[in-house]
Amino acid sequence: MIVVNVFVFLVYFLIKTFAFLYKLPENQLLEWLAFTNNWKELLYKPWTVITYTFLHDGFIHLLFNMVLLYFSGQFFITYFTGKQFLNFYFLGAIAGAIMYMVSFTVFPVFSGIERPMVGASAAVMAILVGIATHIPYMGVRLFLFGTVKLWHIALFFVVLDLVLIPAGNAGGRFAHLGGALLGFVYAKQLAKGNDIGKWWENIMDWVTGLFSLKKQKPLKTVYKRKNPETKIKPTDNKSEKQQKIDKILDKISKSGYNSLTKEEKEFLFKAGREE
Repeated sequence: MIVVNVFVFLVYFLIKTFAFLYKLPENQLLEWLAFTNNWKELLYKPWTVITYTFLHDGFIHLLFNMVLLYFSGQFFITYFTGKQFLNFYFLGAIAGAIMYMVSFTVFPVFSGIERPMVGASAAVMAILVGIATHIPYMGVRLFLFGTVKLWHIALFFVVLDLVLIPAGNAGGRFAHLGGALLGFVYAKQLAKGNDIGKWWENIMDWVTGLFSLKKQKPLKTVYKRKNPETKIKPTDNKSEKQQKIDKILDKISKSGYNSLTKEEKEFLFKAGREE
């Protein structure tokens, strides 16, 4: 996921550079991939609940999200599968988008404001809070703070988003909290044996199956007999000669070499020279 995010970041800014040099609309790609709080746009751009998570405002935004994703992802993959990682990531992104939309609808402070959202923060928060819920007391050594429990780190980022809502990017903060909530609930349900993201995993498997090459059955070679009336007689697995050798060897193993007759010794000697 880190590679995909970095790749999309580079491609996106290369396209922006190209658009700038040729005086083309620079934000056209952003309009089609970023998530907005406009319900009408969501109806004809439903893919934006996923695509927004691969776009970032700048290098610092990307770097912070990818460092946090790498940190939490290392723990996550140790205890969960790769498919569950993708479930948490994408469902966290969707939960963040829903929370973003709801916050702009419910709170008067957002009245009349239409703003696009980009960034993988909601998805990353789902991973971080999810693994912190699963192994809350796992100790993590931080450079300045010594050993800190994993749930302390997750709680710090959740509280930070709550506190910074009035400071700016309020909609984005709510999206982070939506991802965190998804991660918490998903991990709790997994602990009970309920994989609430299985439906999403099935969708991904189905989509992957559409693009995967179908295995071709090997061609069968048909040989025609020159004379169809000729029947091939079944042969024994062992020839008479080999059967006689086995019988003599069995006699040796039971009674010793001296128990063989003169004829049996000569037969065995000749057979050995022919081999």
